[in-house]
Amino acid sequence: MIPRTLFETEHEQFRDSVSKFLEAEAVPYHHQWEKDGQIDRALWQKAGAMGFLAPGTAENLGGLGLDFRYNAILDEETARRGLSGIGFGLHSDITVPYLLNIGNQAQLEKYIPGCLSGDIITAIAMTEPGTGSDLQSIKTTAIRDGDDYVINGSKTFITNGQLADLVIVVCKTDPSAGAAGTSLLLVEAGTPGFEKGKNLEKLGLKAQDTSELFFNDVRVPKENLLGEEGKGFIYLMQELPQERLSIAIGCTAGMESVLAGTVDYVQERQAFGQPIASFQNTQFKLAELDAEVTAMRVFVDRCIELHVAGKLDTVTASKAKLLSSELMNRVADECLQLHGGYGYMWEYPVARAYADSRINRIYGGTNEIMKLIIARKLLQS
Repeated sequence: MIPRTLFETEHEQFRDSVSKFLEAEAVPYHHQWEKDGQIDRALWQKAGAMGFLAPGTAENLGGLGLDFRYNAILDEETARRGLSGIGFGLHSDITVPYLLNIGNQAQLEKYIPGCLSGDIITAIAMTEPGTGSDLQSIKTTAIRDGDDYVINGSKTFITNGQLADLVIVVCKTDPSAGAAGTSLLLVEAGTPGFEKGKNLEKLGLKAQDTSELFFNDVRVPKENLLGEEGKGFIYLMQELPQERLSIAIGCTAGMESVLAGTVDYVQERQAFGQPIASFQNTQFKLAELDAEVTAMRVFVDRCIELHVAGKLDTVTASKAKLLSSELMNRVADECLQLHGGYGYMWEYPVARAYADSRINRIYGGTNEIMKLIIARKLLQS
């Protein structure tokens, strides 16, 4: 890999701390968490004590006031170790930024301290059983009744769904207004009528709690409106570039790790009396993958630079998400093949990567949606 110039000394010191933390507090337990279907809640509080949750939060709110490169480091180090159950990325890169960017002072004071300490785990409830990526067609309603909103509907595939203490719920406050009738509401776990369904059994991400959520006449005060009524769809569009960049960051670090592990494996594994690495097919496959992974690393690092400078646009983020998720899937597939039958065994990291990586082409907006976004911009120019 070519040298990276994106990070400075203090970033690498932070990376070292993150690496040591994950090796001590997560790696030894992740296999059990896969069996449990969720990680240990105590890990969130340990991460909070280290300053690893939402590190970009301003100092006046109790955070560290760090730039997004620190988020990227957390995403990278988690992905490198295949710790796919840890929902810090969703919390720090996606949900907490909604609070920071559009929350009012009362909401910030009420929720941010817990978000930083790990006492409040967050989730965002967008997807519904019948909508998928079509956020304009959500059916969950939040109808004003006096000083409250009354929420009815259901959500599915919600990351951090079982552990979540606070959920940002995407609702229709004016069902007749289409996208302009969409709003965001904060719902706390334990609110009457709010129920968490079963922890969904998935192809991969087995240690990640992913749930159905149900809202049956859930009454929340008007103070729980996040931002302005009717602007929810705009808020979603504003935050999606960072979400898609985070996916690209995780994919790129993941493919680098899988490739490095495969390079080690083929040099040790013998077939026909010689290392697998001695076969031309193996060499050509690895060379091709390494070249493409290097190109992806350069692009994603450039996207991080643009984002830190406030210049990452929706189309570029969509390109990063599209290309990285497609390549991650191919790297995992090709590397599994080079492992032979052992690559199909769950105990091997490449098997987990193969299963875990497939979701990247779906969440954060399917890759078909990414293509539409890119094509629309392309055909306008």
